[in-house]
Amino acid sequence: MTTSMPDTDTLSAMLSRHAPREGVWPTALPRLWIIRLDAPGGELAHAVQPASLCVIAQGAKEVLLGDERYVYDATRFMVFTTDLPVSARVTEATPAQPYLCLRLDFDAEEVAELVARSGPPKAPVAPREGGEGDDPGRGLFVSAVTSEMLDASARLMRLLDHPEDQAALAAMAMRELVYRVLRSDQGERLAQVARADSQTQRVHRAIRWLKAHYAQPLRIESLAKEAHMSASSLHHHFRALTSMSPLQYQKQLRLQEARRLLIAEGLEVARAGHAVGYESPSQFSREYSRLYGAPPSRDAAKRRDTPAARFTA
Repeated sequence: MTTSMPDTDTLSAMLSRHAPREGVWPTALPRLWIIRLDAPGGELAHAVQPASLCVIAQGAKEVLLGDERYVYDATRFMVFTTDLPVSARVTEATPAQPYLCLRLDFDAEEVAELVARSGPPKAPVAPREGGEGDDPGRGLFVSAVTSEMLDASARLMRLLDHPEDQAALAAMAMRELVYRVLRSDQGERLAQVARADSQTQRVHRAIRWLKAHYAQPLRIESLAKEAHMSASSLHHHFRALTSMSPLQYQKQLRLQEARRLLIAEGLEVARAGHAVGYESPSQFSREYSRLYGAPPSRDAAKRRDTPAARFTA
């Protein structure tokens, strides 16, 4: 007996049931999130997006990485192959038809195991839908949603309604969804991060170090040693993956963490800047204003009432 593939309306209904209001909703399954927004965003929101798969069931969103613009909706999924500081906003959403997105954060060991067991993915196909100025080495991409990916997404969501099945089936359902990404026309780009000693994997190692030590002074030679690369090779491949230099990446991490401290924890401006590594309050305020369009205190006061969903893909 054959069964029909679920459509996006079916997936939307499941996502909406588990995300009844605007917000970023954790689920009973580790690494699985549901994001809902009931209206388009105005200003761009900034966040460090984790390595993850984002499948939209309803609505649309644009993501900016530097000067590059990526658009995805119910026909295209987005993948972040590494943690990236991005800007984003929802472009299509209404209370009757909210933006609904499923996000599955990747587990590096799971990806590596699937790459080893499933064989080489397809070579990247150009042009990639939804990306403007896209580079084949970038750490994010969009690709067409297939019926197999939609089916895997729906089965994963159904497990939320059957907790008695989660222990036996959740890991397999997540693995299948990651497998569908690896078998997509851009799957090789995710596989590169999982391959030991690839240049992409070495840059990923540098990114992990930066995330753990963003408040410390950055010495490129030390970071290159951590990544097992020369300084010039690190600069080249780091920019290819992230569209920015290691120093620019560190600055994004610092400013986004400072913003979190200001908004979520109510720290004073000078303390927030010092906590993320700025010795000069004036430099902190200047760079913060350049990124977010307003001084730290004014921006934080405005953002405290903004739904958290606007800060993630």
